[in-house]
Amino acid sequence: MRIAALVVALAIVFSPFAARADDVSAAQGVIRAQEQAFVHDDAAAAYSYAAPAIKQIFPAPDIFMSMVQNGYAPVYRHKSFEFGDVKTDGGSVAQRVHIIDANGEAWEALYTLEQQADGSYKITGCSLLKAGQAV
Repeated sequence: MRIAALVVALAIVFSPFAARADDVSAAQGVIRAQEQAFVHDDAAAAYSYAAPAIKQIFPAPDIFMSMVQNGYAPVYRHKSFEFGDVKTDGGSVAQRVHIIDANGEAWEALYTLEQQADGSYKITGCSLLKAGQAV
């Protein structure tokens, strides 16, 4: 009986950590899927991972893709794309990504994602800073 109570208590204590791990995994999956859509020049797929607020600003996949190509070249084309630190807060995730661009220069991206009503995560923003530059 004591073992069962201990197992239940541990499950209750650690369940938020499991939920956070699931949230992080889901958010990273969305970021990685969008990154791969950029690699394959699949505007429709890349656009599908954008949150509704982003879609209001960029109302079509080709407009969104053009913005990424022109304003986020290291995200669009790169040599490496590796996840860094992550923070969760309720249904929000902030994920750092270390990027080496096509020219070999280092960048830091901060992706923000929010959980949608259907439980999925969508990208609400991406801030890009060249490594070594002050914020």
